[in-house]
Amino acid sequence: MSKLTDVPKRILIGRALRSDRLGETLLPKRVALPVFASDPLSSVAYAPGEVLLVLSIAGLSAYHFSPWIAVAVVVLMFTVVASYRQNVHAYPSGGGDYEVATTNLGPRAGLTVASALLVDYVLTVAVSISAGIENLGSAIPFVVENKVACAVGAIVLLTLMNLRGVRESGTLFAIPTYVFVAGVFLMIAWGAFRGIVLGDDMRAPTADFEIKPEHPGLAGFALVFLLLRAFSSGCAALTGVEAISNGVPGFRKPKSRNAATTLAMMGLLAVTMFCGIIALAAATDVRMAENPGRDLVHNGVPLGPGYVQDPVISQVAEAVFGHGSVLFIILAAATALVLFLAANTAYNGFPLLGSILAQDRYLPRQLHTRGDRLAFSNGIVLLAGAAVLLVWIYGADSTRLIQLYIVGVFVSFTLSQTGMVRHWNRLLGAEKDPAARRRMVRARAINAFGAFFTGLVLVVVLLTKFTHGAWVALLGMCIFYATMTAIRRHYDRVAEEIAAPDGPSEDTVRPSRVHSVVLVSKVHRPALRALAYAKLLRSDTLEALSVNVDAEETRALREEWERRGIDVPLKVLDSPYREVTRPVIEYVKSLRAQSPRDVVSVIIPEYVVGHWYEHFLHNQSALRLKGRLLFTPGVMVTSVPYQLESSEAAKLRARRRQNWSAPGSVRRGPAERTKDTSPRT
Repeated sequence: MSKLTDVPKRILIGRALRSDRLGETLLPKRVALPVFASDPLSSVAYAPGEVLLVLSIAGLSAYHFSPWIAVAVVVLMFTVVASYRQNVHAYPSGGGDYEVATTNLGPRAGLTVASALLVDYVLTVAVSISAGIENLGSAIPFVVENKVACAVGAIVLLTLMNLRGVRESGTLFAIPTYVFVAGVFLMIAWGAFRGIVLGDDMRAPTADFEIKPEHPGLAGFALVFLLLRAFSSGCAALTGVEAISNGVPGFRKPKSRNAATTLAMMGLLAVTMFCGIIALAAATDVRMAENPGRDLVHNGVPLGPGYVQDPVISQVAEAVFGHGSVLFIILAAATALVLFLAANTAYNGFPLLGSILAQDRYLPRQLHTRGDRLAFSNGIVLLAGAAVLLVWIYGADSTRLIQLYIVGVFVSFTLSQTGMVRHWNRLLGAEKDPAARRRMVRARAINAFGAFFTGLVLVVVLLTKFTHGAWVALLGMCIFYATMTAIRRHYDRVAEEIAAPDGPSEDTVRPSRVHSVVLVSKVHRPALRALAYAKLLRSDTLEALSVNVDAEETRALREEWERRGIDVPLKVLDSPYREVTRPVIEYVKSLRAQSPRDVVSVIIPEYVVGHWYEHFLHNQSALRLKGRLLFTPGVMVTSVPYQLESSEAAKLRARRRQNWSAPGSVRRGPAERTKDTSPRT
């Protein structure tokens, strides 16, 4: 079976890499930026639209608040970036928020942060892929008509790319990310030039529409609540910032400095693009609505359920570059592609965090193992499966999915920055150098402000988004927390059970006797080999055991046994209901009951076959027996393999494949020089 799957595996993810080549997978800053920061960079494609969608509830008059909301998001972004620059210097091991919270606030806080981040990473994939499908659908109607299928296909493709390794996937993702960033900056610069210098009247496709407000004339507390909700939606631009602190081990040396530089670059780029798109959306009169078919009105008539609302960035690009222009098409394609690739932030963060949690025994240990390409393959596959489930449940609708978003990330932001304050307090208590103390005090002030600000935003997000879907994210966090707690409890219990005692115990005392039982159904070569092996063990008692499910076959077995004169007693168990497993289990238990200090060794002859389909035709009774005997104390199970001709042929084929060389793959050695014996003239 392994040979059957090996060829497609090599084609899809490439040849396996040696462990000592792990250093070759480390990333320079130019590649690390699109790998770890593609999520916050790409979120400018949908975060401005989410702000306008919420403001549209109060009508067009509320749009003039969008610049102030953008300013608040910018202040928050700079605060978080400055705070996380302290994190990557203080905790460069890659544990990120989880390590900071666990070390300074305790295991429960660390587990809460881990639960929040795992949920947020899954949502990052689901939201990014869904937003990318919607952006691509503005140019290709087929994609919008088959949103779920296209989103699942994109997740599968992205999963395969990441299974090939971080370095390879990062190189592939760098080009579209930089094209997107360059396209957005070009759009902002050209739009500003046209509007300020040339005085052109740039109008979005929706500029002539009117918005029918759901709650007209909002004032007082209701208006404040609406603005807070719009601000919380705009905070989607901050998702993924924490991924760089989790991915510090993936950077080239000096790791901390390179990670801090990448953080600063990411923050500056994201803030500039976010503010530029918000400004151009206001200048081009973009109109958005949560229910566009009902709330967008043209010439007094609602647009109807058939209307498809394009994202803000698409409308702005059309107004600046012109519909169908080359730059518009390039930016639309780059936007869709970079939104797909934004999920790569989660594909790097989730498996790494899962590996750390598995090492701490909070998740299955398989998540700590690197795959053939030195990536955490099991974590990648687990993330993809969870994201596919979310996309299917929510119909690949980014507006519905984004309501679940950013709750987890602000939980981790707040607890992480609180933990950093305690970290600096602890260091300040022991530090005597005045210069070092000044640096620590400055860092503590940054983290304290970050903890206060992100905590305030967390409260706002919970208040404004709880009934709109944030409760689902909280439920997911609770499920992760309970699951990881149960896994840790299980591992601790097992470790306690199997710990070697200091003094003598029943595990170190030799058993009184060994009673060996060889299972036979017929007298054939595998049975004779198993009997010969059992005799070599020199057991205190040795017998052959058969189950009578067919009287004629049992009679033939007895006759053949006597004819050959086999010097091992044959015991036959009756089975009136034609069962094989139950009589053997009961007989073994009876031997143990007669002498509890004895060990029963059950020896099972098995066929070794060479084709995958032959596994379904042989050894099924042996597998069932072994599975049941594993739960019987004091019983040892031994398999005696017998290689059939098909297995030998399979071994020969494997040897031939190993020694085969493709044409041109083996270079000839240097041509031998022949001695020149011709006479010289």
